[in-house]
Amino acid sequence: MNFFKQIWQKELFKVTSLNGLSVLIKIMVGFVTSKVIAVFIGPAGMALVGNFRNFITAIENLGILGFQNGIIKYVADYHNQEEKQRSFLATVTLTILLVASALSILLFCTATYWNNNLFGTAFQYTTIFKALALCLPWYIGSVFLTAVLNGFEAYGKVIKVNIIGNLIGLFLSGALVYYYKEFGALLAIVLAPVFVFFITLYYLYHQLDYFRISFRNYNVDFLRHLAEYSLMALVSAVVGPIVFLSLRNTIIHTLSYEAAGYWEALTRISSYYFLFLSTILTVYYLPKLSKSESVAETKSLFWSYFKGIVPFFLIGLLVLYVLRGYFIPVLFTDAFLPVSELFFWQFIGDAFKAMALILGYQFFAKKLTKAFVVTEIFSFAVLWLSGQYLVSVFGIEGIAMANAVTYGLYLITLSVYFRKQLF
Repeated sequence: MNFFKQIWQKELFKVTSLNGLSVLIKIMVGFVTSKVIAVFIGPAGMALVGNFRNFITAIENLGILGFQNGIIKYVADYHNQEEKQRSFLATVTLTILLVASALSILLFCTATYWNNNLFGTAFQYTTIFKALALCLPWYIGSVFLTAVLNGFEAYGKVIKVNIIGNLIGLFLSGALVYYYKEFGALLAIVLAPVFVFFITLYYLYHQLDYFRISFRNYNVDFLRHLAEYSLMALVSAVVGPIVFLSLRNTIIHTLSYEAAGYWEALTRISSYYFLFLSTILTVYYLPKLSKSESVAETKSLFWSYFKGIVPFFLIGLLVLYVLRGYFIPVLFTDAFLPVSELFFWQFIGDAFKAMALILGYQFFAKKLTKAFVVTEIFSFAVLWLSGQYLVSVFGIEGIAMANAVTYGLYLITLSVYFRKQLF
């Protein structure tokens, strides 16, 4: 009993209760949304939703140029330099507005092309892509404003925006899927961020004076400062979705839409429990890794994660594996029971990924841009190549095997790179 009491009293387990509530709500909303999609549109519909989400992630990050982390950093850094902060925000606002507008026009004109490539000619949802094109400036604007709000260190407001956004997404998904099935599920993904934009704008009301869109305040030097952050973010946020899109389309063409839906269901389950890890890493470990000034200090942080977090994560995976036959019908429907056959290899890969995550955060903490880009491209290349081959040999189980192969090699690569800090 004292052991658990000591763990609970540590700083690691006292990270903001409001943020914990936000994560919990996001997971609960994800569960309910998954259930609604599973009931009304089934595995094939879930595959379409997965493709569309990957596409939007890539477009969103292209539109904001991967500036999110840089915006947070420099808005915070310039908090005592009002004119510099105004000039920075004017530069970034104008740049993102121009890029988002150009992307919006391009997407509207190529809507049919994207429909045929993402969904196939059997599904005619060109209207969805045109709707996305019209909503894209608001979509990208919501990401940008949230980053600015974060930079002003209004963490409570950021978390409230996330909570409200998740609840809006749940309401829209439920209503639109019920009435319009696949079309409604896709439309909900497009519309939810528009509401988030106006909610964030409301919370930024007192700082709106900082957003003076003027070429007179435009300073290219700010864009140079953001370049490294942009490169790191875009590699993950653009290359990743493209790889997932390609693999999902391979599964669709090689096997079926239903099989692709099983993989989408599996990745949703993984994303839910990784939310907890990413929150702990972002809120607790990343700032400490950034401040660590010695190898011994970094080593201590790494091993506190391996000893204090990873064992609980692995126990959680084991419990999920044992109970997989019970919670899959609850989370989705009986039609998704084949997903249980993929859990073994998926969980092996997720265990490797959980151990590698703390090492991956060191790239951001010490701004190791080149090393990050090389290892990230390497991991995506391994995932794509192994996924293509293993799916052709083992069917849908091959994609879960590819996950295990990818993160096993990724963990080994990062362990070698950070061997001094580890051993």
